Amino acid sequence: MSNNNNDLGNDLNDMLDDAKNNARKTGDTISQKVNEFSDDAKDFGRDAKKAADDFNNDTKEVFSDGKNVAIIAHITFIGWIIAIVMNSSNKTEFGSFYIRQMLGLCIIGAVLGWIPILGFIVLLVLIVAWIMSLISALGGEMKPTFLLGKQFQEWFKGI
Repeated sequence: MSNNNNDLGNDLNDMLDDAKNNARKTGDTISQKVNEFSDDAKDFGRDAKKAADDFNNDTKEVFSDGKNVAIIAHITFIGWIIAIVMNSSNKTEFGSFYIRQMLGLCIIGAVLGWIPILGFIVLLVLIVAWIMSLISALGGEMKPTFLLGKQFQEWFKGI
């Protein structure tokens, strides 16, 4: 019976040693995976920071360029409001010029557009002036509209 007890004890010790070795191997594998995950997380963090910095620089470039503000000012009344907001944070002469031009064209259209036959003609002329102004803004030139462009610059110089 003592042989059976010794064999059983040896078997239990072998099983215990196997369990310890397997636990060590599992712990080593987990530690290795944790280190790999940590390295991946650090790489991801670096990449995310670089992407955020690139986005921030691109955003500053877009807002500092008055040409973008000028083009946006030509896109409906909501675009004009967006252009004002963009231009208020980083004022450029080019952006302000076209904000004033579009404000003048909108006011003339709103005031004279209600007159029945004359209003239609005025709106056609304003569409032509708007297209010419947009082409100038796209080309990077500060050309006043042929209607009252110089007066718009004087009247709305506070913008």
